[in-house]
Amino acid sequence: MKYRVALIGCGRISAKHIEAYLANSNDIELAGLCDLIIERAEEKASLYRKQIPDAKLKIYTDHRLMLDELKPDFVTIASETGYHPQISIDSIESGSHVIVEKPMALSTSDALRMIEVSRKAGKKLAVCYQNRFNTASRKLYNAIYANRFGRILHGMIQVRWNRNTEYYKQAPWRGTWELDGGTLMNQCSHGIDLLHWTMGGNVRSVYGATRRYLKPIEAEDFGSAIVEFDTGAVGIIEGTADVFPKNLSENLSIFGEKGTVVLGGLAVNKIETWRFADSETLGETEAEMIKQSEEDPPTVYGFGHTPLFADFIGALRENRDPLVTGEEGYRSVQTILAIYQSTKEGRRVEMPVDFDTRRMSGFFKS
Repeated sequence: MKYRVALIGCGRISAKHIEAYLANSNDIELAGLCDLIIERAEEKASLYRKQIPDAKLKIYTDHRLMLDELKPDFVTIASETGYHPQISIDSIESGSHVIVEKPMALSTSDALRMIEVSRKAGKKLAVCYQNRFNTASRKLYNAIYANRFGRILHGMIQVRWNRNTEYYKQAPWRGTWELDGGTLMNQCSHGIDLLHWTMGGNVRSVYGATRRYLKPIEAEDFGSAIVEFDTGAVGIIEGTADVFPKNLSENLSIFGEKGTVVLGGLAVNKIETWRFADSETLGETEAEMIKQSEEDPPTVYGFGHTPLFADFIGALRENRDPLVTGEEGYRSVQTILAIYQSTKEGRRVEMPVDFDTRRMSGFFKS
């Protein structure tokens, strides 16, 4: 049996959804595409038909009408972030499972409502944190699961990218508090998810500092934070869209009593450092591990959408949770919102928080 899928939102990231549909075409078929700008939906339909010419696709500008007419088994959502919660809830209440792009929401209350609605309806909700599926990320997680680090002491995520003025001009919602948030919520969300995933435990408190240095946006183009976990470990977050003159790297570093690992590359896809107390016993060398890294992807989106979608299909077939559930997606949203609240109030913020990007409106004065 093939699952019928529909795409809502046909902007920049949606091409990765099309790529994932095609790579998983033995299990799914695309039935419909929806975008307020119909030409964008038609463009993505053409991209799909290049490999499946006889595909029967319907195009919509109203997602509720599409849901009502097609009744897809699951929906993937790639709209502006501010619309994720309502579209996700509409899809779930119409009977569809959901994969939603990161971040899942711009407020803690919206994210929790998405989770509640999906659980109550018995529908699966996954969030597109595809970098968990990188070869390097999986090897790191497996080492943590095997307790090779011993006690994890601290970790750091560094997102050192560039987004030029033209990037923000392409879509006026980018960098707004209403629909997007800033560099932390958009560009750094993946890295913050990886920090959560690998550090273990829950965030206890956050102290943040953000700035709007160069970009013509409402929100921040630089963000940083000290994150305390309930295990006693400390996380450090650094994210910027101001690196001159182009993207530099995204790095995840984990330091433990018996191990040190640094992942790098354009999208956390390369092993740069791999040192463990038990490496010699296991017959493992750092040079061999580094050689196993993936090459840099053509874009910062990486290679992970295809395996993330495959995991979701497996979750449907096996009636289990996907790897990146709504609850997992919520952790990153809450941490980023705590950084915003800490910046606004000039103090350390204890978890849990109840915050919304809209409460940052006007924070950075022109």
